[in-house]
Amino acid sequence: MSQVRHWDPVTAGVVTARLRAPEGLAFFTEAEGACAAALVNRLAGQDDKPAVPVAEMIDARLVAGETDGWRYADMPEDAQAWRDTLAYLDQDAVRRCGTVFADAAQADQLALVQAVQDLKSGAWHGLPAAQVWSLWTRYACTAFYSHPSAWDEIGFPGPAYPRGYKNAGVSKLEPFEVRDALPSDDPVRKGE
Repeated sequence: MSQVRHWDPVTAGVVTARLRAPEGLAFFTEAEGACAAALVNRLAGQDDKPAVPVAEMIDARLVAGETDGWRYADMPEDAQAWRDTLAYLDQDAVRRCGTVFADAAQADQLALVQAVQDLKSGAWHGLPAAQVWSLWTRYACTAFYSHPSAWDEIGFPGPAYPRGYKNAGVSKLEPFEVRDALPSDDPVRKGE
């Protein structure tokens, strides 16, 4: 955000608007919203204090009818798929933990989500688990990484429009970028 003065007004407006969390939920019910928030915060690794309002951003996207422009033939439309899968996740949590997903212990939440991923192409409540996993992760990642608070995590310095980038390449920094403070701690560079 320190570079906002270099952006054109439209770009600055779009990015700045992402910093304002959507107010309340308009698509998800209260129960669905609690389940969705717990789910996407597990997927995004926001375990303590979520910096990015992923569930709220997904909710706003579903209200606006903004999909990826395609869907799996063996899945409901995205909005209905979200409602259905959140209900199934709550059912599984009640069966396993005696409580809904949002109120389950974090370890149980992780186990429930992992169980869906582990099914791969198998069925989960009559839906292909791989497509359910794809739905959840596509929406969660799109929301999370479109937010400026997540950009530092991936080394994205923000929009370069209209000035552009001039130092393209590995380890080549723009004048406004800084080197990693702890590059040796990068799990990707270590091969983890």
